[in-house]
Amino acid sequence: MHIFIVIRKYLYNSYSKMISGSLHVILPLLLIAIVALGFCLDEKFQGNENDNSSMEIYTKNYNVSRLNDSDENRKIKKGFEVFRYTSKFIGPKKKGGKFSGNNLSCANCHLWSGTKPYAAPLIGIIQRFPQFRGRENKIGTIVERVNGCMERSMNGIALPTESEEMLALIAYMNWLSRFAPADGKIKGQGFVQINIPSRAVNLTNGKKVFNANCIVCHEKNGQGKWLADSIAYEFPPLWGSDSYNNGAGMTRVITAAQFIKANMPYGATYENPILTDDEAYDVAGYINQQERPEKKNKEVDFPDIKKKPVSTPYPPYADTFSVKQHQLGPFSPIKEYYKKKYNIVKSK
Repeated sequence: MHIFIVIRKYLYNSYSKMISGSLHVILPLLLIAIVALGFCLDEKFQGNENDNSSMEIYTKNYNVSRLNDSDENRKIKKGFEVFRYTSKFIGPKKKGGKFSGNNLSCANCHLWSGTKPYAAPLIGIIQRFPQFRGRENKIGTIVERVNGCMERSMNGIALPTESEEMLALIAYMNWLSRFAPADGKIKGQGFVQINIPSRAVNLTNGKKVFNANCIVCHEKNGQGKWLADSIAYEFPPLWGSDSYNNGAGMTRVITAAQFIKANMPYGATYENPILTDDEAYDVAGYINQQERPEKKNKEVDFPDIKKKPVSTPYPPYADTFSVKQHQLGPFSPIKEYYKKKYNIVKSK
């Protein structure tokens, strides 16, 4: 029971026994004021659709099929299609020119078409840009952020700013963001935080976790499963030539473990996870030790290399820890080094 309900009941019962003489006028008025304050505080703590601490924003209408056929809505629906079936529109399955270098879809990482909490939801993403990005060490636009995914997660090349597909994707993300607060910050954005073990990844255990939980969707060889019509992957490949390249954010063990914890295996949520933090950590390390495409020009990432996340799997680094330790941990000594030498607190 909410604490303010308990307080109201206590005050009411106490004051009812005290009412006598001149108190019969003053105390009821005081009681009304206290009860009213309690209701106001109740409302504040329960949250509302514009409250960053509320998860209600995920219950709003994000069903594009309910949109009418106006010009703007056609663009939104086209953006949804590009998001769900990326390869068909800008990838290998498109006849003619292509921009995406693999057959992944945006929806393979941004789950529930970009509306699942702690799966990098895109609700509010428009309001959060322009945004500083350490990887480029500058303020970037939402278009630049999309193209960051194009060149890394999609292992392709930049999509032209004024292309039909880019404009459609931005229209879809803008529509998803229509209920978000002015700063775009919502509960459940990004990935869930986990307790990173103070040890290196156990690859043997990671393989066991993968075989016990992941192969039913991603197959034993990690190559995923196609939808019945083969337009897109139902479950994406986790390594190999058709997966994200080694410059993608998901190649960082900490990032991958956070994503896995709240979303994998199929059916897991942040409220009801299936894997422990240790299991998510180990299986993330196992997946990211497998072969995948090579990102070109990785050495220009993070112009200020002190801003590089500790689990970035490729050098250069502003420290003397090995590439292997940056890939597999333990990460706590690296974090401690940056705190002591540069006074930088790193969370990933």
